[in-house]
Amino acid sequence: MAGDYAVIALYIAGMIGVGWFGLRLAKTKSDYLVAGRRLGWFMYSGTMSAVVLGGASTVGGVKLGYTYGISGAWLVIAIGVGILVLHTLFARRLVKLRVYTVGEMLDLRYGGSTSAISGVVMWGYTLMLTVTSTLAFATIFKVLFTVPSWAGIAIGGSIVVLYSVLGGMWSITLTDIVQFVIKTIGILLILLPVSIVSAGGFDGMAARLDESYFELTAIGGDTIFTYFLIYSFGLLIGQDIWQRVFTARTPGIATGGGVISGVYCLVYGLAGALIGTAAKALYPNLASAQDAFATIVEDQLPAGIRGLVLAAALSAMMSTASGALIACSTVSTSDLLSKLGLKKAVNEVARNRVTTLVLGLVAIGIAMIVDDVVNALTIAYDILVGGLLVAIIGGLAWKRGTRQGALASMVVGTVVVITFMFVDGVEANSPIYWGLGSSLAVYLVVSFLTPRTSDEILTVWTRRLNGSAVAEEEEAKLAASKS
Repeated sequence: MAGDYAVIALYIAGMIGVGWFGLRLAKTKSDYLVAGRRLGWFMYSGTMSAVVLGGASTVGGVKLGYTYGISGAWLVIAIGVGILVLHTLFARRLVKLRVYTVGEMLDLRYGGSTSAISGVVMWGYTLMLTVTSTLAFATIFKVLFTVPSWAGIAIGGSIVVLYSVLGGMWSITLTDIVQFVIKTIGILLILLPVSIVSAGGFDGMAARLDESYFELTAIGGDTIFTYFLIYSFGLLIGQDIWQRVFTARTPGIATGGGVISGVYCLVYGLAGALIGTAAKALYPNLASAQDAFATIVEDQLPAGIRGLVLAAALSAMMSTASGALIACSTVSTSDLLSKLGLKKAVNEVARNRVTTLVLGLVAIGIAMIVDDVVNALTIAYDILVGGLLVAIIGGLAWKRGTRQGALASMVVGTVVVITFMFVDGVEANSPIYWGLGSSLAVYLVVSFLTPRTSDEILTVWTRRLNGSAVAEEEEAKLAASKS
């Protein structure tokens, strides 16, 4: 394992070093939260791919492939479809708004006083998403150091918190690009072909496995539909995703880079399912499908290369964990703390650093208690989609939607989702069905029963969608340079 230790040590040192470099770039609130809104298409597509393909997509994707075969790819495919829809339909408008959070967009569209409720829901989602990827660290460090799960979570989580606190979105963006490259090499170019060859190729896998492992719908039509309902829609409205959209230098960069990222996700999803299928052919009696990724890496790869692939898995987990953590911190400072009557901080970057540190430690603590990465992700997305999807998409697409309708849909949708999780269980499909249905019904009824949004509010909203905020920022920069 000496070679593996060396590779992982270099990787960890590199992440901390890049985080330290990001400290020098994060001088303003815009730098810390959205990388100064300056990313080009390569950095944008790389960091977008990194943030959406985390521990659940990597370790969890291989787990689903081990359990269901190639149909286990549907979870990550649904994520890729969500990225494609977001960037083809909405990204241009989101970049022009020049906001920092989903809650700020809702306040702008509906006329204020919605971000407190949306912020609570988004805070819960981003925190649980941070927990999801932090939890997955246990799988990697268990293989490397034979340490208990809590220690692996503490090691990986501490690294993420450190570089996220230092440079905020700049550190996260720079580390994401490194992680994107490592992940592509480790998962797609090394582990995928090695796994298939070790299992005897497709013919060898077919000879050892049931035919259902090669059926696209073996995981179940209801499950596939639910994946699209939760993850595709969830990717349309998640703060962690929107915050990456806000980093694009121009609307065109956001659209083009996002489409590239969406296609990459589709390829990544199929690769994870095939690796899991190969693991099933090689190790049909694993005690837990969750161990499929670590087992095939440990047994089939030589030292050094094994360390690189484990670093690739760490990259997937760290990129999502750091992206969710900075999103949770942004929601906390922009949508929640400000609503508690706290005065605006003299040094907003320092306040965001402290908030990020506290939330990172909380996420590490929760991850030591939760024991299933896919279930944790399901909880996060169920609450997000059931509580906020209707109000957000309604605000972007339907002028008749009102603030009262948005508030009512958020409260009712969230309560119904949580209620059905307790009644039917986290893995049931009913929470998202009932939550989303009730949220839509309440939004429509209350919006029709309440006065239309004022022309003054809609005029400001339309001007922002047309790029007035971008023009105002450019004028301010020009004036500052002249003075």
